[in-house]
Amino acid sequence: METPRAIAITLVLLSRLAVAQGVEFVRANYLKYDFQIPMRDGKKLFTSVYVPKNQSERWPILLQRTPYGVVPYGKDAYPETLGPSAKFARDNYIFAYQDVRGRNLSEGEFQNMRPELDGKRGPMDVDESSDAFDTIDWLVRSIPNNNGRVGLWGVSYPGFYAAAGLIHAHPALKCVSPQAPIADWFIGDDFHHNGALYLPHAFRFFGVFGRPRPEPAVQSATPPADPNWVDAYTFFLRLGPLANVNEQYFKNDIAFWNDIVRHPNYDEFWQARNLRPHLRDIKPAVLNVGGWFDAENLFGTLGVYRSIETQSPGAANTLVMGPWYHGAWSLGEGEGLGDIRFSSKTGEFYRDNIEFPFFSHYLKGRGNPKLPEAYVFETGRNVWHKEDAWPPRNTRPVSLYFHADGKLSFDAPPDDAFDEYVSDPSKPVPYISGQAPGMKPEYMIGDQRFAATRPDVLVYETDPLPSDITVAGPLTPSLFVSTSGTDSDFVVKLIDVYPDDTPDNDPNPAGVRMGGYEQLVRGEPMRGRFRKSYENPQPFVPGDVDKVEYTMPDVYHTFRRGHRIMVQVQSSWFPLVDRNPQTFVDIYTAKASDFQKVTERVYRSRSSSSRLIVNVLP
Repeated sequence: METPRAIAITLVLLSRLAVAQGVEFVRANYLKYDFQIPMRDGKKLFTSVYVPKNQSERWPILLQRTPYGVVPYGKDAYPETLGPSAKFARDNYIFAYQDVRGRNLSEGEFQNMRPELDGKRGPMDVDESSDAFDTIDWLVRSIPNNNGRVGLWGVSYPGFYAAAGLIHAHPALKCVSPQAPIADWFIGDDFHHNGALYLPHAFRFFGVFGRPRPEPAVQSATPPADPNWVDAYTFFLRLGPLANVNEQYFKNDIAFWNDIVRHPNYDEFWQARNLRPHLRDIKPAVLNVGGWFDAENLFGTLGVYRSIETQSPGAANTLVMGPWYHGAWSLGEGEGLGDIRFSSKTGEFYRDNIEFPFFSHYLKGRGNPKLPEAYVFETGRNVWHKEDAWPPRNTRPVSLYFHADGKLSFDAPPDDAFDEYVSDPSKPVPYISGQAPGMKPEYMIGDQRFAATRPDVLVYETDPLPSDITVAGPLTPSLFVSTSGTDSDFVVKLIDVYPDDTPDNDPNPAGVRMGGYEQLVRGEPMRGRFRKSYENPQPFVPGDVDKVEYTMPDVYHTFRRGHRIMVQVQSSWFPLVDRNPQTFVDIYTAKASDFQKVTERVYRSRSSSSRLIVNVLP
């Protein structure tokens, strides 16, 4: 059993867990002050401010707004680290950490992803943008010895608050770094992907984070009771329909879980929590940071970057994507993930050569980092690239078509045929080989050999490649399918198959054989009922051929000469994705009797040619 503190890593105090300067260093060089900063509606937000004892010049302010607590609390309690990385405290910044409205010691009512009022805001109306504005205004007027420049940053949920601060920004806010920000909790971030519920992540997060707080107080992280949490597959299979989450565990005490249940479609509730449409007329410089293997907010990083690009074309807007899991860029060396090695210390490179120069330039006027439009890491060949556009301008779309006998080809199929499998909700396809207590971060690059052996997974594979093929940008599965049921999920996975003579890692404590390794490059589900509209779901007509097409998050990956490209298609990915009953019912209130075994067909004919569309570099 993980401790509550360990579980709360998903709640992402990542931004405070960068390589530490040490408590004694922070105490020796900074003075700590606690304030209750008034907002325009009279509510006060608790804020801890650390001011350099060095008063030789005026220093900029680095602000983080968080729902996870500005630990440690108490005027004599100092943290082990300040700022995004160890370099910042040694370079003298004023650091401000704030409990957002309604969390911990701040007044007011907390709302998950509080809707942005934007142009509808009256003089006393508040949202996270106005709270950021009012906080910055108070800090620059009230904290002695500041230079009038403010930077805002945060990872994950704090990344959402950083992105919100960009909207109608305070003039003193010169630069912002939303890192793995939440942008849309229904389409692609955290708890839903294309309408499908990411069950263990939602269960654990809201079981800890979703408890009510009647009045300001330091909130503890108490996990839900989970008698068999070592193996999430067994735990959730035995749990049965989603309705049992409330009946057996949450007892209607988790308000946002109840919101999820009440809003199964992309209605006004979810649309109001989509931050992307509001990222217009952005003035501060922006450093968007994310990881290709971020299981939580890969969608948010790319979505925030793209929204600023299209809606604020003149903004200084940089995208940084490395080979990282959630928050790994701020935590460690970044040399590998699971069984996959990246040949360099990618985390250190980012912190020293991208992040620190960005803030130093915009807040202290030092140097010019000369950041490109996109600073992106190419997996497969393991090299950094500076691109003048993302995706690169010279990519071209090509299709990987499904053929007979499990063949995958750039040529369209010559005949009319289909492949089929039986999808049984009582025996769903696991998302990993082995056991894990929740959403295992390494699944994003996990070996898929276990899945390729299942009869309910279709496998298509190229011959060994005669030369390297580099794929850059989003992926588009375009499937022609039929089902004997009235609803189904379709999961598509792009996989890099290593040659049989690939040497094993050294050291290799787990004894993993890398020859024939099937590395997941990108996988994503589509809840079939939303194939035409997220707002208005539609059932399948049993036996009728229908099209399921959707967008998967970007990649930048090279399939090396001698490797094979593989695509797998399946209809469950458990327990990462909750089980689809495969009947068109409200899944959140479905009964055990609603879950039905169905036959799925994927067509590979001239007129209905299922394929995966990728963007290839020359």
